[in-house]
Amino acid sequence: MTDPLSSPPLRDPGLLRALAHPARLSITSYLNTGTAATATELAEVVGLSPSATSYHLRALARAGLIEEAPSRGDGRERVWTSALRSYSVATDQHAEPEVRAAEDQLIDAFLVLEEERVRQFLARRDEEPPEWFAAAFAAETLLDVTAAELDELRDKVMDVVNPYRKGQRTDIPDGTRTVSASFRAFPLPGRDVKD
Repeated sequence: MTDPLSSPPLRDPGLLRALAHPARLSITSYLNTGTAATATELAEVVGLSPSATSYHLRALARAGLIEEAPSRGDGRERVWTSALRSYSVATDQHAEPEVRAAEDQLIDAFLVLEEERVRQFLARRDEEPPEWFAAAFAAETLLDVTAAELDELRDKVMDVVNPYRKGQRTDIPDGTRTVSASFRAFPLPGRDVKD
């Protein structure tokens, strides 16, 4: 859940809990790219009704994570944008119990959302162009590394990914689609190779 290019890490339990819902994570992910959208437009993104989406938008606004954007016309519709642009979660190893519980709640919601995105892709595989289906991947590789090597590997992966980040890339070629890319690397319990 950390992102080296984001704003300072979120540590406030209230903010963490405000984000800890798959719909809210989808909303903030969409708005963090600099896009502005209405509840009706965001309802299509999150797969909820506009009224349910409005509920989540109000919760995010109360937490200061999103804000109203300038109206697009007659002012009858509320347009929303991100107040942060991006964020990271502190995930301190020895956080206070309230902070840890909120972090765990948010991380769990993030994992649920991430898994749902994979399932949605697989459910529509027959509709995908062959080149996109062939390019998509999920892989697990067991590595034998030290903590310092894992730290170095994380930095290298981010160096490769960063030029393609949504909202930061300026040279967007025709045929570009938004892709969810998740990388996890964590030690497995009881699998020490060498002390």
